[in-house]
Amino acid sequence: MPRTTLSAAEARRVALAAQGFGRPSPDAVGSRTLSAAVGRLGLLQIDSVNVFERSHYLPLFARLGAYDRATLDRLTMTARAPHVEYWAHEAAFVPRADLALFRWKMDAYRARDAGPTRAEGVERTAAVRRELHALLRAEGPMPASAVEHESNVRRGPWWGWSDVKLGLEQMFRWGDAVSAGRSGFERVYALPDQVLPPGFLDAAPARSDAVRTLVGRAARALGIGTRADIADYWRLRSDDTAAAIADLQDAGMLLPVRVEGWREPAWLHADARVPRAVTADAVLSPFDPVVWFRRRAERMFGFHYRIEIYTPAPQRVFGYYVLPVLQDDALVGRVDLKSDRARGVLRVRTAWQEPGAALDPERLARTLRGAAAWQGLTDVEVTDRGTAAAALAGALGVPLVPHVAADDAGPAPDPVS
Repeated sequence: MPRTTLSAAEARRVALAAQGFGRPSPDAVGSRTLSAAVGRLGLLQIDSVNVFERSHYLPLFARLGAYDRATLDRLTMTARAPHVEYWAHEAAFVPRADLALFRWKMDAYRARDAGPTRAEGVERTAAVRRELHALLRAEGPMPASAVEHESNVRRGPWWGWSDVKLGLEQMFRWGDAVSAGRSGFERVYALPDQVLPPGFLDAAPARSDAVRTLVGRAARALGIGTRADIADYWRLRSDDTAAAIADLQDAGMLLPVRVEGWREPAWLHADARVPRAVTADAVLSPFDPVVWFRRRAERMFGFHYRIEIYTPAPQRVFGYYVLPVLQDDALVGRVDLKSDRARGVLRVRTAWQEPGAALDPERLARTLRGAAAWQGLTDVEVTDRGTAAAALAGALGVPLVPHVAADDAGPAPDPVS
């Protein structure tokens, strides 16, 4: 008989199992294993901050352990890679075949940009877009930097984007240009027919069908979720999501359930497992699907999480690039990590235990040593800031390093595109 109620602990285990935690570590992690893991998640969110490691590499490390990042680059960064970039959640890599599921979103962006608040900017770049289209047609895929020059860079809230960059981004949002990978982490733009099969986007499913597919995939990746949880996975409208949930419930794919302590109704995916236990040890990217929807993280794990990279250093509570610590089915702490590649050291700039949580410093020490080795670093260093710092340093067998306030500043975040 289908489940109709779950405890809060069961819901956590369902969610983590659906995300790929609790599985035996593979003996080797090659392209097939990485592709399968991305397929299970549906996407990898991209972020430019590289103080520890770029965000899209981290979810796979958390679930699979050490792997060759160059292998993932071949799957995501090259012109005809099996994964391609679009605004799927935020900027994210998705399986290339799934790009057609966002054709309706491209059309929605075009309609939005034609609205009264954006029309002036779109009109200003119209001639630039025509020139860019002709240039891409003649020269082939290229990054914005191949076209921009100092004299056309705008200063202000767009991080110095020029009309060239704005025009390319408009074309990218609308599907007039698509990603042809990245070069030095800079997006490379191409016309669709230069990297996609003929008519690929034109043959995309209707909006309602695409949304239904995306809702089903979000529900499978989440295992269990509220309407808001499911909508957030692909940044869908609430009404579109509600209609798709109703259709998938009628089809038996989604099962309505109540979860202890949750105020809102939830749905369990028909394929979801309810494991008796989940064994996991990981540090999570701020943009990992387990925590990227902060309301869900707080409801499910009791974990209040706000990334502080945009907060002035004196006002930060936990640190600059703080990663949640997952042990089994609980978020038990957080660490602010920096890969000091010049010194070959993984620096733990702060280490915190969640109030009331049972953080195991020995397990966290093993996790961080594994992260350091994956980064090609030989040592781990812990500063004396945070409620878990002393215990972690003891588990690592290293002395605490005095905290230096000037070190709290991080690099200014850049736009991912």
